[in-house]
Amino acid sequence: MSGKVRTAVPVVLAAVFALLVLPLVGTSAVAADGPRVKLSKTQAGTGGSITVTGEGWRARTLLMILICGQSVPSRGVVGGTNSCANADGRAATTDAEGRFSRKLPVAEPPVPCPCVVHVATVTGAKAEADAIFQVAGHAVEPLPADTAGGRLSVLTDTRLEGSGGLLTWFGAAPARTIVLTVGNVGTSAVKDPVFQVGTSHGVFAPEWQEQRWRGTVQPGRKARIELPVELPGGAHGDYTVSLKYGGKVLAEQPWDVGRPWGVTLFWILVCLVVPAALFRVGMAVVDRVRPRRAGGVRHRGLRLPELALHLPGVKPSRAAHRAVPSSPTLPWFTPDEDPGTAGRLSAPHGDSPTSPSSTSSPPSKSSTSSPTTPTTKGPT
Repeated sequence: MSGKVRTAVPVVLAAVFALLVLPLVGTSAVAADGPRVKLSKTQAGTGGSITVTGEGWRARTLLMILICGQSVPSRGVVGGTNSCANADGRAATTDAEGRFSRKLPVAEPPVPCPCVVHVATVTGAKAEADAIFQVAGHAVEPLPADTAGGRLSVLTDTRLEGSGGLLTWFGAAPARTIVLTVGNVGTSAVKDPVFQVGTSHGVFAPEWQEQRWRGTVQPGRKARIELPVELPGGAHGDYTVSLKYGGKVLAEQPWDVGRPWGVTLFWILVCLVVPAALFRVGMAVVDRVRPRRAGGVRHRGLRLPELALHLPGVKPSRAAHRAVPSSPTLPWFTPDEDPGTAGRLSAPHGDSPTSPSSTSSPPSKSSTSSPTTPTTKGPT
């Protein structure tokens, strides 16, 4: 019994080992083969549809599927995506094992065939695959001859050099320089090559701009390429800079553009300063249109000593009595017509309309002898 158990243990271990190792070997083999594309039909007319399947791609990757003209798998898409039916393209996402399946409508590309179904990654590392396809009824022309004997290949990693300044912090256009080293693996020299530099934001397609590099790369030699890259003013977020030469993408470099916080600070200050300035202007206008007292002095209300004298139950100090004038001027009298001052300095005149005998009795001598002697009205 013990001998049977000893014999069964190695068999079980071998079976477990095979179950664990074989999936890994299969996955590595698929990854080594690279991405592949298969079509349900190799020929179809406009208005129909085909099913595109693929495997060997990265897991959870967004793919772009297009029908392109003037292309073969050996040379790729010669004219770039400009020779593809972009309006009828489809997007697909791979599963956890790197597979996908997507139905694609058949449409005529803007250039003649030979045609291919072109599948390429949208984000991340560049990967693409082509499958031969014939659009029924579409024109067919031979591919242009590849007269260029020189071919450039990227030898080092691409990087972006440069940094933003104070103006970029306030919304100026961010600018960098894409730097890479290329080598000429062809048989002839490449003189003044024209590169296409593209910038894309998120999943949007790149916007390409042609830039000529001045110089000559001899066969078997390498050269350092530096090309300027600039984004629109106020741009921020995740961007991707792509470099293309001869219809093929040579390199891609991510670019994380910071937010222009200076613009945000400016609007915060505007929201704080403008209301404060309007409040000050409004208060100045109110102060100008406020009615004034006689003599050109604005009415400011009772001062503290005067308020203490008018409050019941409050005994003001002597300083408050001295601060308050003994005979304030009433607002409807001028200083020369104050009745308090006039009553202490002189008696009413005889021609006053309030005297009953103003026309018959002259003023007495006693009224003029002393300013403090009380006077009597009427005859004595």
